[in-house]
Amino acid sequence: ALAWQLPYENLSLVDWILWGLYGFLQGTAFTGWWVLAHECGHGGFSDSAILNDTVGFVLHSFCLVPYFSWQYSHAKHHSKTNHLLDGESHVPPGAGFRKQFGKLHSLIGDDAFALFQIYTHLVLGWPMYLVFNSTGARRTLDGERIKTIHDHFRPSSKLFPANGRWNTRVFLSSVGCLATLAGLVWLGSVIGYTRVGLLYVPAYLWCNAWLVLYTWLQHTSPELPHYGDESWTWMKGALSTIDRPYGVFDWMHHHIGSTHVAHHVFSNLPCYHAQEATRALKAYLEPKKLYNYDGTNFVVALWRIARDCHYVEDVKGDQYYKPLRQAKSAKAH
Repeated sequence: ALAWQLPYENLSLVDWILWGLYGFLQGTAFTGWWVLAHECGHGGFSDSAILNDTVGFVLHSFCLVPYFSWQYSHAKHHSKTNHLLDGESHVPPGAGFRKQFGKLHSLIGDDAFALFQIYTHLVLGWPMYLVFNSTGARRTLDGERIKTIHDHFRPSSKLFPANGRWNTRVFLSSVGCLATLAGLVWLGSVIGYTRVGLLYVPAYLWCNAWLVLYTWLQHTSPELPHYGDESWTWMKGALSTIDRPYGVFDWMHHHIGSTHVAHHVFSNLPCYHAQEATRALKAYLEPKKLYNYDGTNFVVALWRIARDCHYVEDVKGDQYYKPLRQAKSAKAH
């Protein structure tokens, strides 16, 4: 409500700071909605499938997420977690990344490249995933290498099965996003486009950043393996995730970052039981050295991952992230 009192013309430095603070806080709150829609997509929000899909569709459409389209690709993410060929979202890049960005890394160094990684992931990452399926699977549903764009918006996209049920769902997902955009345009005509932009766009970007931050940190670490065809199993993939603490944001975002191992083992588990399930699962897995937890501050962890986790050598066997400087060192020798 306070944001409606902020000026939106002839802004001073203080005004810009206040709008920036609003964008962060509102985007952080949006992320809580996003997580609830995520719960709906898994069927964990309610026993009613209709209620799940209704709430999920409305909340995700408001955040410009094509709900049913995302629901499909996210189910694939869970069914093929950490699979180097069939995994979905944050699949490690291979040797092509080293060739593409090796010279840039050599030119600007570790720290600047880490900043580049953070920017491309947190600002560009989510739209790039939705539009181009960036960091998505390497092969199609038919087992062939992907050579075309697999977006989340076209019913004809090869990301989805070719049947009427999914064609309709993908179409409705895109209509939901278009309805939100139309609503924003209409509101802009009433209260001013600058004001609508300040109210929505920074919060939208922060919500995207939180989403990618969580997924990136949940599935990326120098110690977490990713698997090729011959070595992957569903359980190995599910357990190759990592829980981290996020302070007060963990509460705001329904503990999605600190209970992620349990979420991958029991994906339809309601978020309001996730802490309880995590305690039980940790007690069982930790003595077997199968539970992954990193208590490092999440900002520090983000920096380490951006600096040290760039690519994998191959898509066969067990692979671990390597930094570009290691490739440069190996080439020098």
